[in-house]
Amino acid sequence: MTRGSATRAARVRRPACDRDARSTTGFAHSFGVPPFGARPSRAKPIRALLVSTVMAAFVPASTPLLAQARQDSAAVDSAARRIEGVSVQAIRAGSAAPIAQKTIEREALTQRHFGQDVPMLLMNASPSLVSHNETGTQWGYSYLRLRGLDQTRINITIDGVPLNDMEDQVLYFANFADLLSNVQSVQVQRGVGTSTAGTASYAGSINFETVPVARRDAAGDVQLQMGSFGAQRATVGFNTGLTAGGFAAYGRVSGLRTNGYRDHSGVMGRSAFLGAGWFGQRDVVKLTALVGLLADTLSYTGATLAELAQNRRFNPLNPGERDKFGQQMVALAWSRALSNGGTVNTTVYRNSASGNYDYFDLPDKYRYNLAHTWYGATSVYNVERGALRFNTGVNANTYQRAHRAYFQPSTELYDNTGHKQDASGFVKLSYTAGRATWFGDVQGRWARFRYQPSENAGITERSIDWTFVNPKAGVTYQLAQGLSAFASYGITSREPARNDLFGGEDDLNADNVADFGDFTRVKPERLHDTELGLNYTRPTLDLSANLYSMDFRNDIARIGAPTASGSILRRNVGSSYRRGLEVDVAWRGINRVVLAGNATWSTNRIRQFTDSSRGTPVLRRNVEPLLTPRFISSHRVEVTPRRGLMIGLEGRYQSRAFLDNTSSPDRVLPDYYTVDATARLALGRSSLTLRGQNLGDTQKFGSGSVSGSGTVRYFVLPARALFATLAYEF
Repeated sequence: MTRGSATRAARVRRPACDRDARSTTGFAHSFGVPPFGARPSRAKPIRALLVSTVMAAFVPASTPLLAQARQDSAAVDSAARRIEGVSVQAIRAGSAAPIAQKTIEREALTQRHFGQDVPMLLMNASPSLVSHNETGTQWGYSYLRLRGLDQTRINITIDGVPLNDMEDQVLYFANFADLLSNVQSVQVQRGVGTSTAGTASYAGSINFETVPVARRDAAGDVQLQMGSFGAQRATVGFNTGLTAGGFAAYGRVSGLRTNGYRDHSGVMGRSAFLGAGWFGQRDVVKLTALVGLLADTLSYTGATLAELAQNRRFNPLNPGERDKFGQQMVALAWSRALSNGGTVNTTVYRNSASGNYDYFDLPDKYRYNLAHTWYGATSVYNVERGALRFNTGVNANTYQRAHRAYFQPSTELYDNTGHKQDASGFVKLSYTAGRATWFGDVQGRWARFRYQPSENAGITERSIDWTFVNPKAGVTYQLAQGLSAFASYGITSREPARNDLFGGEDDLNADNVADFGDFTRVKPERLHDTELGLNYTRPTLDLSANLYSMDFRNDIARIGAPTASGSILRRNVGSSYRRGLEVDVAWRGINRVVLAGNATWSTNRIRQFTDSSRGTPVLRRNVEPLLTPRFISSHRVEVTPRRGLMIGLEGRYQSRAFLDNTSSPDRVLPDYYTVDATARLALGRSSLTLRGQNLGDTQKFGSGSVSGSGTVRYFVLPARALFATLAYEF
């Protein structure tokens, strides 16, 4: 994505004359940071939820529960409780599915989580993940890449509800500060994976399961954190326990802020989460609400080597570039246990975001507003009969996003609206015969994008439709106790994002519509994915390894001509591939010691294309795709010398990668190695956690970009930092 793409969920770009190219992982806007206790301007719509959740956090509680969440949940003797997460399980890959996957449970999340954004935590938790942060800390806009593919190709859901923006197919995790405090588990599927209730998984998918609501006892917790670069974080959570009438509720409020490592890159975020439900013998009715507020000072542009030589913390943007934003998700789910042993889950949801981006670099004063809202419904049916397991589901949603720009105080530049509708259905089957479990999955999907131009644009409304069929098939074979092998093949397609259709323009009008008006300049991309894997599980060893071959047709890449803003247009590449080996291992052969890690070796090529990124078309063959390292390794050791004390050491190595699609030696992201450390002491209901980040203060880069003029810019790795977290369970 580029700076000019309006790719942030309900965010928009700065004026074309002042833009620079940004990282390919996404376009980050920022907000001016008010005092920590100040209420952002868009707080009123969610004030009641925040206040009520804070009050609820102090409901009297009798028993500590956080460490026993799974056990307490299982103790609830109700068929309805067992289907609380049926929508999640329908989307997720089961343990026998022939799919490359990694599920991180709450215990592991808690050991790694110290308030950082999702991409920064997951980066070391699963193979083939890379991440970078714009502020040089663990907070603020952070982005993931999976097998070298950017975050817009990763399908993201929470309890089965899709979170990807429908126009630009991106999710900004920074909108939901401290999201992981409300998560029971995360599953990362790599490759095509299983069908979802919405947009097809392309690079892979990330599925969040929120903490269970129906717990046996009431409980709560409080956490306070401080650290380097002005880091502050506070969070309080509660669970009412299951009442005699079958009602239960869970809630949490969080607030965080940091000054940022880079100059004027401060971040302030707040969030509130509420889950409430009624649990009967056969029915569950569950409400989930997630609200986020964010304020940043912009840091979306990297720095050149010359600038970094003068000041490692250099931020080329001025403090007048700020962003304020709020995002909300509300879902109401009804689950029913049927008499035939099946379950059905139906969810209706609303997702919305709005805010403004200010570019105040006197005498220029621009304000850009974005507001999007989408409504959706999904229904999933699951049944298991002996050796046969059957899942089917449908999803439909409608989306609208308004793009507005003003020259302050009141001169309107444009006001246009994008509309998108999406409908899909899937059927999944698995059948076990002897040692083999056969798997089949097919998704049908239709999508329409309709563009309503500004009143003074001088053009008429226009639209485009897409239809896709995405099949997958595979088999898992049990070789021996604890040892299985799998093979799968899948095909999936994905439509271009709005930014691809518009060539980086925020507004179509009579002057530019000839270039982009038919919306066919960029075609849908298609992926053929083959996976071969081996899983081995024993009391002292967990090992998974898989080979993958991803072959692309019409892959959308940054190979087009530079725009006036300095960004590189995205166009289709006829043929490309990504092939590799992924390994994930955990060994517990020594008492009180765990050795774990993962690694990825890959070969990635764009076979042939005409590159216009430097202005003059050049034919290129067998080049490496941008930001796709050949080798990634994360490894850790955890020692528990006594009860309640854990000491961990974690390292990460990432080989060099290219910053564009030319394989030019002067446009390289160098390799790097970092080391983090964690120590946790638990005494009764209290715990103290110390976290050291990048202990060697490795002064290299997490990502970078190349502008149309050839300027190379880098985002620095999060610098050496220390964090202390005090927690109390009640």
